Amino acid sequence: MNSKYKEYLKLNKNLLIAAGIDFIISAFVAQQLSYLEPYLNTTVTLVVDFVTYFSIFIALFLFDNRKKYKSNSDKTDWPYVKSDLKKILSSVGIGEVAYLTSRWFFQFHFLNIGIEAYQASVSAQIIAFVLFMIVTNIVVKLTKLYK
Repeated sequence: MNSKYKEYLKLNKNLLIAAGIDFIISAFVAQQLSYLEPYLNTTVTLVVDFVTYFSIFIALFLFDNRKKYKSNSDKTDWPYVKSDLKKILSSVGIGEVAYLTSRWFFQFHFLNIGIEAYQASVSAQIIAFVLFMIVTNIVVKLTKLYK
């Protein structure tokens, strides 16, 4: 398989693993905070979501790519690391804006129409994550992260 496609698969694998773990944590937090007003529940759940997701994703990304950034002398090639980090952060960052906006809106809406907090969280997260994956993969392709 072409190495470019392997890199795309690794990136998407890391995005999905981070999302899966975050999915469970966010639903739990939303349910625990179900006594709060919908806007507070949504906002706090989104903050927990953001911190959890990015912590897991960054750890997985760095672990998967630890050998990629080593030069022949076994030293880290910092210009290469910085270049890739700019591309990945811009790609995931743009996708994250779409995710955060749509997730907040949908969870808030679902809570206001009377859906249980954990169900509102799960439903909003699924919708927002699909949008996030589409936007992130388009931007990764446009930034030519994997040539």
